[in-house]
Amino acid sequence: MQFAHDTEPSLVMAADLANSDYDGHDRLGTVAAIREYLRAHEFTGWSGAGSADVEPIHALRADLVRVWAAHDPADVAHIVNEMLAQSPQQPRLTKHGSWDWHLHFTPDDAPIPVRMRAEFAMALVDLVRSGNVDRLKVCAADDCDRVLVDLSRNRSRRFCSEGNCGNRTHVAAYRERQASSSGGRRDEP
Repeated sequence: MQFAHDTEPSLVMAADLANSDYDGHDRLGTVAAIREYLRAHEFTGWSGAGSADVEPIHALRADLVRVWAAHDPADVAHIVNEMLAQSPQQPRLTKHGSWDWHLHFTPDDAPIPVRMRAEFAMALVDLVRSGNVDRLKVCAADDCDRVLVDLSRNRSRRFCSEGNCGNRTHVAAYRERQASSSGGRRDEP
C-alpha cells in the first residue's frame, strides 16, 4: 500500500513524537528541543513554537501512545475521532518549500499543537480507512518498546530505527546459535 506523499511523513513524525519520552528521558522537554523536532520534520512554522506549546504537545504524545497500544481498528478509530474533535478542520491544498501539493487541515495561524493533532489524525484516518492499522507496531526487540510505522511493501519491518535494535537482536541470535553449535563452549577471541 502506498500512501499519499504527505501521509507517510506525518506517520513517521507521529511515531517520533510517541517515542520522544522513552526510558525516563523526555527528548522534547524544552522549547528548543521541540523546535528542532519540528524543523527536522519540516513542519511549517516550526520556529514559532513556544513555551505554551510544550504541554499540549506532550498531551498529543500521550494520545499517540494510546493509538499504538490500541491495535484494533475500532479502538484506533475511536482515539482518532477524539483527536479530530479537538482539532477544528479547514482542509485546503497547499504547496510550499520542497513539498508538492498536499493538505493542511487547519489555518496556518492555528497553534502548532492544534495543527500537529489535525495532521496526525488525518494520517491515521488514512491507515484506518485503508485497513492498514497493523502497520503501527512496537519494536520486536526484547528490551525495547519504541513504536514504529511499517511502511515496507510486505509489512516485514520489526525493529525501530532508534536503538539499533535489529542489529543487536540479530547479533545476539547469531551468538546463541554459535554457542549451541559448539556445545555451549564459546571460544575466546
